[in-house]
Amino acid sequence: MKRLFAALCVAASACLAFSPASAAGYPERPITLIVPWGAGGGTDAVARIIGSLLERDLKQPVAVVNRTGGQGVVGHQAIADSAPDGYTIGLITVEIGMMHWQGLTKLDYQSYTPVALLNEDAAGVQVRADSPYKTVRDLLDDIKAHPGKLKASGTGQGGIWHLALAGMLASDKIAPASVPWVPSNGAAPGLQDLMAGGVQVVTCSLPEARSVIDAGRVRSLAVMSKERSKLMPDVPTLKEATGSDWAIGAWRGIAGPKGLPKDVTDVLGAALKKAYDSKEYQDFLTSRGFGGRWAEGAAFGTFMAESDAALGAVMKEVGIAK
Repeated sequence: MKRLFAALCVAASACLAFSPASAAGYPERPITLIVPWGAGGGTDAVARIIGSLLERDLKQPVAVVNRTGGQGVVGHQAIADSAPDGYTIGLITVEIGMMHWQGLTKLDYQSYTPVALLNEDAAGVQVRADSPYKTVRDLLDDIKAHPGKLKASGTGQGGIWHLALAGMLASDKIAPASVPWVPSNGAAPGLQDLMAGGVQVVTCSLPEARSVIDAGRVRSLAVMSKERSKLMPDVPTLKEATGSDWAIGAWRGIAGPKGLPKDVTDVLGAALKKAYDSKEYQDFLTSRGFGGRWAEGAAFGTFMAESDAALGAVMKEVGIAK
């Protein structure tokens, strides 16, 4: 009996030692950072610089792995399905607040342990430089007076920038269908269509429109954010221009699967804060024209909950929520 009791104690100790709830010495081996989008894009670029800064601080390799497919579902599912031990984490994006409303997945923000929000790029309202609309108020008044006259683009049907436009219109008591949406494979082709005269409005982030704005071919009328953009501080917020509280943007943050232990999130959160505050990351944001935004742990969770609710409301408004 004594030998049996001793054996049970050893087994119990071993289980505790390898329990995901215990992370003494974390990290003790390489970490995988999953990116739900393709290599070479903005999300991939954020993941790679964050991964390199985490490597330096945590003294362990961080492998960035692109898991694409299913409009972001494949990668986000891989993050949610990983073991809650801190050795597989991911860079989740704004689409996690959209996919479940579209019926693409049952995943939502509650499927993860939020660690840190690292970036947000607010939607901007772009028109041609020779457009008669000098302010976003001018634009909205004309849309209200002549529904169907103008067309807009900037992403696919139901994408983040489509929802940005729909939410802006709804906040001004204008039916979103008043501006027909022309789907595109992103902001760049949408802006090309704008300059060619195929559409009259493009909603996308200021970084995406930066080159054509700087070239004097496109003008930004407003940014859908609570604060003006550091990239283009002369562009007013939607609140300043119209009084609307509607704000929306594309965001990226680090999360793990549900049930990530607190001692792991404490280590990761501290390392990510150091990375976020570093000159390298801030220079990266500046060079790309990306907007920095920090929120850690529960604050990031609250941010995701608010984003999810806002996106769901506007997706119902435009009839694409299931």
